[in-house]
Amino acid sequence: MRQKRAKAYRKLMELYSMTFGFRQPYQVLVDAEICKTSVEAKTDLSKQITSVLQGEVKPMITQCCIHELYLQGKALQPVVDVAKTFERRKCNHREPIPGDECLASVVGDTNKHRYVVATQSQPLRSRLRTIPAVPIVHINRSVMILEPPSHATLDKKEKDEEQALHATGSEKSTLPVASTSSDSPKKRKTGPKGPNPLSVKKKKVAPPLPVAQKRKRSEDEAESEPAKKKRRRRKATTTGSPD
Repeated sequence: MRQKRAKAYRKLMELYSMTFGFRQPYQVLVDAEICKTSVEAKTDLSKQITSVLQGEVKPMITQCCIHELYLQGKALQPVVDVAKTFERRKCNHREPIPGDECLASVVGDTNKHRYVVATQSQPLRSRLRTIPAVPIVHINRSVMILEPPSHATLDKKEKDEEQALHATGSEKSTLPVASTSSDSPKKRKTGPKGPNPLSVKKKKVAPPLPVAQKRKRSEDEAESEPAKKKRRRRKATTTGSPD
């Protein structure tokens, strides 16, 4: 597969995954005609589908499509062997019906089970294009092709995006509005600011006393109180005596 085509298919499958919820492994409904075409082209149908969808796949076939192959005789035995390797999808049809009608009934009107349809039937492909979110795969000259999204798919995508936008707008309108009443907390009044502690000068500490003064002070403190009184009296008598 060319790189440009692979990039386009990757973006297309991302659209189906992000918008419509497709997940791996992709469930791929296969009809009888595409099984016949792959056997005639001598290609591996499962590998081709995996390469186109760029992810894990789960090929499935209904009982009505296998019955359609049985009716064509033993000449299509190799095609029947290939179809038997796929997972059987219950279609709940008691009597076999044509493959196109069977696949259309399994997909339904909304494709709620997220099927990818691989078919060579032109009428069935035209019918599936009217149903949104149905990836369609077919083989053209031994090359498997993933069809671009149909108009129904693109319309459904736009509607979903509009609904998402309206939903977000309504959610914003239901949000509570901030009240401006007096119940709101008042701002605290701040007084005058003090000086910057870094700019305030530190208090000057008195320098330590010399050793001699410390010793004299300690001796004075060591003297008893009576000795101090005697010395005071002695000074008083000497100062009060006449010359």
